[in-house]
Amino acid sequence: MATLAAQPVPNAVDSRTARKITLAGCVGIFAELYDNGIFGFMAGTLGTVFFHDSKNAVQLVFLGYAVSFFFRPLGAVICGHLGDRIGRQRMLVFVILLISAATAAIGVLPTYASIGIAAPALLILLRVLQGFSVGGEASGAMSFLAEHAPEGKRGLFTSYAQIASFLSLLTGTLFAAALTGGLGADRMESYGWRIPFLLAVPLGITGIYIRKRISDTPNFLRLREADGVSRNPLKEAFTSAEHRRAMLLALFIPLMNGSGYYVLFTFMPTFMSGDLHFTKVQGLLVTATSLVAISIAIPYMGRLSDWVGRKKVIAGAAIAMAIAGIPCYLLIGTGSVPLAILGACVMAVIFAGHTGVIHILLVELFPTRVRYSAYGLGYNISSALFGGTAPLLMTYLIDKTGSVYVPAFYAVLTALGTLIAVSRVKDRAHQPLRDA
Repeated sequence: MATLAAQPVPNAVDSRTARKITLAGCVGIFAELYDNGIFGFMAGTLGTVFFHDSKNAVQLVFLGYAVSFFFRPLGAVICGHLGDRIGRQRMLVFVILLISAATAAIGVLPTYASIGIAAPALLILLRVLQGFSVGGEASGAMSFLAEHAPEGKRGLFTSYAQIASFLSLLTGTLFAAALTGGLGADRMESYGWRIPFLLAVPLGITGIYIRKRISDTPNFLRLREADGVSRNPLKEAFTSAEHRRAMLLALFIPLMNGSGYYVLFTFMPTFMSGDLHFTKVQGLLVTATSLVAISIAIPYMGRLSDWVGRKKVIAGAAIAMAIAGIPCYLLIGTGSVPLAILGACVMAVIFAGHTGVIHILLVELFPTRVRYSAYGLGYNISSALFGGTAPLLMTYLIDKTGSVYVPAFYAVLTALGTLIAVSRVKDRAHQPLRDA
């Protein structure tokens, strides 16, 4: 263990293996986060189906969405503990199986009209299982990709998984929108809403097949061969002042995710059609265009972080968002589709500097012995507090204040929070990953 800690070993992974590993990570991330697009676009339909008699149906849907995030830390603790003990690959197969089953089960749920209050209760229960699974997926998949990545390209390789997350959001949004347009409101509320959730079955089967055919990471295998695997990784993390500090940073550096992923993309279709009086098709066009923009920008940000360091890229993105957040939302609020696309795409490109780099920065804060557990716990607590609650918070504050610019102020505040937190980081972009 002392040797492993003192002399980190750079990974030498051939390009064919690296591509195979990257595909496995990306397919899993895609399957895991696909349902966010469905929930974002179909919040109104789901509100009618599961909360038929409520005047606050959309808020209740986003409440169910938020509740699942508070089970992400539990998933991170349990899956992280096992991932640090028995390996990353086994846990990544398990979590994709769990979320695929939970997402597909939503597609066969009885409605409120059929079984009353039991329907939303079952919906929230399945969302809890999804949250548990995603809690084990995020840190596991990113650790897996980083530990396999060739030296000097960790930022680029882990950024591909973030592209997959946004493409899954885009796929869910487009699929739900196409069904809504093709079937109409009545048939969507009758049976059409089920179809996007049932698509999780082939997605999950594909992800499981690919992940079962890959080996564990060189870092973990090397640690296990040296008998350096931690018996209780989370306890070990909490007994170290360095690791406690790193977990605190993992809690606050992701603050921009709240205004980025969960507001700018997940909440945006509902926000535009409900509060800004765009049509659903216009809201979809703006969101889809910004998702394409961020997917193009992410690998450039990941590669840039390999050259200049993670800290500079994230800090630059935070400063840019603090400056541009309000002007961009003013463009969206004009009611003009071209101006709304411009505002959303500018924010998307800025946010790419955060989301494309945040996970590799957090991976590099921890050694292999405790990485899956400690990184997962800090990041998923952040997601629960500042991420999943963001759409619910936005709907509540917009309703109470009457101001449609609440998301703009939230973007600035979260950017400043991320900037303060990342200023405290020691950048390890140009160092090999530590095993112990």
